[in-house]
Amino acid sequence: MSGKKFTDAKAKVEPRPYSVEDAVELMQSVKFAKFDETVEMAMRLGVNPKYADQMVRGTVVLPNGLGKSVKVCVIASGEKVKEAEEAGADIVGGEDIVAKIQGGWMDFEAVVATPDMMKSVGKLGRVLGPRGLMPNPKTGTVTFEVAKAVSEIKAGKVEFRVDKNGIIHAPVGKASFGKPELVANAKSLIEAVVRAKPAAAKGRYIKSITLSSTMGPGIRLDLSQVEAK
Repeated sequence: MSGKKFTDAKAKVEPRPYSVEDAVELMQSVKFAKFDETVEMAMRLGVNPKYADQMVRGTVVLPNGLGKSVKVCVIASGEKVKEAEEAGADIVGGEDIVAKIQGGWMDFEAVVATPDMMKSVGKLGRVLGPRGLMPNPKTGTVTFEVAKAVSEIKAGKVEFRVDKNGIIHAPVGKASFGKPELVANAKSLIEAVVRAKPAAAKGRYIKSITLSSTMGPGIRLDLSQVEAK
């Protein structure tokens, strides 16, 4: 049945670019899944990520969050343990947490580590790296400012990174959000990716942007709106 539902939904999407506002409205009118889908954007960029100077990555705190509480694990020592707990981290510890993760425990969705713990956390690269969970100073997840890092993640901080095909996939909220909230989140992500443009990128930087819900069809965005910014 879902194949037919998808075909019906796709038939309502015209093969033309839409403004962010119209794309959000259309996505919400054609959605058919029984659960509250995640709304995602796929941005195809004119970069070659094989070259380090064309790598695009960064973070953005979406103004309206992601509609879910993210489980944050903090690996710290000393007074930073208490600071993390007070900031609302779900799991806080030191070497004990590193050992648990090495043993296969993965009950969290984000990891923050203090720089003094990175010698131990470095051992987790093979486990956390492939899942995109390895703490990194560039994304603010290796820091002594643990309270700030935890609050930002809880508030809806999204990390984005271009994949080997030159595409960024990132969530911008839930299908049940109001139109203004989704539009604001989508525009914040686009602006953050534009700001992260590497100096080595030549030619057209943003080649295409598609908005979709988890099960729904892709809706192409009008790049002239984006470029005007």
